[in-house]
Amino acid sequence: MSVKHPIIAVTGSSGAGTTTVMKSFTHIFRREHINAQIVEGDAFHRYDRNGMRAAMKEHEHDGAPNFSHFGPEANLLEELETLFTRYGESGTGQLRHYVHDAAESQLYKQDGGTFTPWEDVAPGTDLMFYEGLHGAAVTDQVDIARHADLLIGVVPIINLEWIQKLHRDQTMRGYSHEAVVDTILRRMPDYVNYICPQFSRTHVNFQRVPTVDTSNPFTAREIPQPDESFVVIRFARPKGIDFQYLLTMLHDSFMSRPNVIVVPGGKMGLAMQLIFTPMILQLIDRRARA
Repeated sequence: MSVKHPIIAVTGSSGAGTTTVMKSFTHIFRREHINAQIVEGDAFHRYDRNGMRAAMKEHEHDGAPNFSHFGPEANLLEELETLFTRYGESGTGQLRHYVHDAAESQLYKQDGGTFTPWEDVAPGTDLMFYEGLHGAAVTDQVDIARHADLLIGVVPIINLEWIQKLHRDQTMRGYSHEAVVDTILRRMPDYVNYICPQFSRTHVNFQRVPTVDTSNPFTAREIPQPDESFVVIRFARPKGIDFQYLLTMLHDSFMSRPNVIVVPGGKMGLAMQLIFTPMILQLIDRRARA
């Protein structure tokens, strides 16, 4: 944690919706004139697309069929912690980008599925914003969670998460249904051991719960809409949270526990604006005073 160089980390698995959350934060940064250094979690994978395929085959040959991006072996977690450490201490560090698709391939002028060269963090930023799989990761070698000033978990119920992943990977990335299901199954041990524990370390969790039948996510024809769901928001430290104000501003919301507010799914973006704007401004104010 750092007063002069605060760090915000959003963590969630593939298909959880962390990219949507990042858009909400981008709006806050732009509106409040905050210069944020964005860090993509995918950029800290150990292998590029072809390298990962080769590594998976090698691990399968060696009797380890569950090798996945969710586990520490497939990621540069020590380098990620080094970035968090250096940024918190001096606002510096090194990062890179992962080229996901054709649009990004044109932007970075290199093939999709590859990494851009390492580069320095932009000078003079107000804070660092991480979005990816391991913002609250803790292993025998690293403790990334301890460096973040604000940790946010995005974790829809598992069936909804799978539906979102299936639709995204098939429609946007061109994978077959069978390939996506195979990925889900292969990642399950790492999901249980390395992704789920992070949500016990976060300061705020957002969990979207659909109100339509998602019993068989592998045959769902469409993703449940925001208005067909509720969002369960859990605060690890509820002290200082004005729940009455949130209930007034977020109509049809209710408290399910003393530290949990439930809001209509269509108001998730507004809830983030109301909850995180004052938190971010407090971090910026602390930074200015320091």
